[in-house]
Amino acid sequence: MHTIGEVAELLHISAHTLRYYEKEQIVTPLRDASGDRRYNESHLKWLQFVIKLKETQMPIAIIKKYASLFQEGEHTAADRLKLLEEHKESIQKQMHILNTADEMLEHKISSYRALIGQ
Repeated sequence: MHTIGEVAELLHISAHTLRYYEKEQIVTPLRDASGDRRYNESHLKWLQFVIKLKETQMPIAIIKKYASLFQEGEHTAADRLKLLEEHKESIQKQMHILNTADEMLEHKISSYRALIGQ
């Protein structure tokens, strides 16, 4: 079991973010006898997944919806799959945009290097 500070350090996020995720019902840590938050390995894996979703620009509202569906149980698997497939499609579109921008920038950089003799 890990404290909120340990989890924040392990995952490179703030304790404030962890409390926010709890408030938004994205994660529900356990509580010890003193009422302090405790996170197990399952929490860590879930939070790593949530962090990846955030890093790939999934809106917090969709993450909350996914978390809610997950907590409802197996009968929501098709809905969760749909959310993830839609997000993957969004990522692929963004990757295409970024790759196109990267190619354009590479062309411009090459042009300037040729112009100044580098």
